[in-house]
Order: sequence, then structure tokens, then C-alpha cells
Amino acid sequence: MAGIALLLLLLFSMRSFSTAGASPSGPSPCLAPAQWEGRTVQYDHSTGRNTRAAVSYDASQQRVRVLEEKKGLVPCKRFFEYIYLYQEEVMFQIEQVTKLCSKLTLNEPWDPYDIPDNSTYEDQYYIGGPEDQIFVQEWSDRKPARKYETWVGVYTLKDCYPVQETYTRNYSVTTSTRFFDIKLGISDPSIFTPPASCQVAEPIRMVKDC
Repeated sequence: MAGIALLLLLLFSMRSFSTAGASPSGPSPCLAPAQWEGRTVQYDHSTGRNTRAAVSYDASQQRVRVLEEKKGLVPCKRFFEYIYLYQEEVMFQIEQVTKLCSKLTLNEPWDPYDIPDNSTYEDQYYIGGPEDQIFVQEWSDRKPARKYETWVGVYTLKDCYPVQETYTRNYSVTTSTRFFDIKLGISDPSIFTPPASCQVAEPIRMVKDC
């Protein structure tokens, strides 16, 4: 009997040791960088248009600068620079050629490029192929009481860089954004300061097409 008791104790100790590092709640969201610069492609599913842009992102002061990129000659299309200052609840829209400026109130709350703590873990996988892979995790705002998610984010596991974010509304995808060429930090903080032309800004959003 003493031998059996000793064996059971040994087995229990081995099981406890093997599960000591396991997390019963599953993966936890990584912490995305607070300041970075990179490029994005946003696809608007309602218009069928892709918008390519250079993006400067500063979560510490809740501000984003978006500079639309020109890809070839597009007849009758205007390109803009956008400066979003969420703490001041204002957005500036600057036409890149004429420097005409619009100043608009920001009604949307600050929505950072990160994974909220209450997100639901969906999956993890490699992007790419053999010898050229990046390990990513997929998260969403799906909750048990709601059948479908309204946000899905894909972030790299190593450094928590954004790879893709997708938003849905009324069960239909609204926008999909891909991120690439990300570099940490802000090279020129002055880009968040509106140009002098914005001192006489109009409170009307300018249209993209002429």
C-alpha cells in the first residue's frame, strides 16, 4: 500500500509540474506600439475604392495624420491630407495641390490601432510561405450574446504590429485596412500641426472628385 501511495504522489507531482505554465484563459492580447509611421490600403466596400496612404499614428496624444498617395494619373480625382486631433475633437482636411482647408468636428470617439483587453481570441497562423513567414493572431469584439463581430484585427505576435483590421455594420463589411512598412516612432511631430491655410478653414468637407 505504501508503494502505491508513493506512486500516486509521484504521478500527481509530475502532472502539476507539466501544467504549471499553462494559461486556463487562453492567449492574452499583446500591447501594440503607441507611435509608428507606415503605409495603409483601405478598401471601402460601399464604394469599391482603395485608398492608399502614408500614416503617422500617435496614441499617446490621440492623433493621426493620413496623407493620401497618388498612384498614377487619375482623371478628376483630388488627393487630401487629413489631420485627426481627437483630444481637441477636430479634423482638418487639406487639399494637397491648392492647400484649401476644411475644419470639421470629430464626432467619433478615439479608436486606437490596438487589441482591446476584452477582445475575443479567434485564431493564430502564419502569413506567407516556407522560409518567409510571419506569425500573427486574430482577435475580434465577438461576445457570446452577439452572434457576429463588428471588428476583427490581425496583429503580429512578436511586436504586435497591426496587419489588418476589418469593420462590419448590419452584417455587412464596411472597410478593410491593410498595414505595411511600419517603423516605430514619429520622425517629424510637426506634421500634426495644421498648415497656415487652415486658419481660414471652411466647416464643410471637400469632395474627392472634381
